[in-house]
Amino acid sequence: MRRLSFLFVAITLLFTLSLPNQMLAKEEKAEDKAEEKTENEEENKKEKKPNNDIPSHVLNISKENTYPNTTRDQTVLEPNELAEELIESADEEITNPELIKMLNESTLKPSKLAFGYRGEIYLGYWPIHYKSKESNVNWEYQQINTNISNNLGGTEKATLNYVQESEKRIKGGLTSKTEKASDVMKMMLLSAQDKTDLPLAFETVFGSGTKKTQTYGVPPKKVGYLYSYAPALNEKGVVTFGEVYLVLKGSKKSLEVKNVTKQGIGAWIPIQDHVSFSFQLKNTP
Repeated sequence: MRRLSFLFVAITLLFTLSLPNQMLAKEEKAEDKAEEKTENEEENKKEKKPNNDIPSHVLNISKENTYPNTTRDQTVLEPNELAEELIESADEEITNPELIKMLNESTLKPSKLAFGYRGEIYLGYWPIHYKSKESNVNWEYQQINTNISNNLGGTEKATLNYVQESEKRIKGGLTSKTEKASDVMKMMLLSAQDKTDLPLAFETVFGSGTKKTQTYGVPPKKVGYLYSYAPALNEKGVVTFGEVYLVLKGSKKSLEVKNVTKQGIGAWIPIQDHVSFSFQLKNTP
């Protein structure tokens, strides 16, 4: 009976002593999670997102545009089961849609009996990931048109409205040279489209004869100038490059990215079917 009592006291004492350690471990775990959450919030704050509010002097001409711009949203390519397994095995994040497409089109069926087998297949040098840092809209990226109303000799108020005098093609692009530029542009466009509802494309056209009914008054003894501009988004961030290898070890398969480098990159991405207007009155033509 005394042995049982002693054993009960010992177990109680051991449990009591272990409680502070358990509580301390839980508190440390909670603190770690809170710290990780704070770091993620700070990282998100650093990434400047574009203002989606369209100013009143910027008008949508998608219905009036005599040139039918093709709005083609970039398709977010979903990796299949094999591609997903390979992407998750890599130490670096992989989001390049062209690389994912290649992995989706690949077939691997290593033998389960291939003990001791090892091999590396070089898949090429790729831009594997783009991280956006800042996005800003320039509503007067490029001038596309000027309409003039000369009312110097007039006695009554004249009116002026927008009429596109000739077709204007606006192209965006990267602000610096880089390898695999087309892949980088696709990743930057996907990232920009994910952050804004604006119709973005690396090329947009304003058709000749496009009109807008909104009028501007030109008083007597004045010359009215209506300047028209194509807006564009300025996207800035960092692109990660690396040599991609398919590694086979027996029946196991994985991706390995070597010689990783990072490059700061920027791009101008036009906003389709939107025109920014600036109206000015002058005393002389």
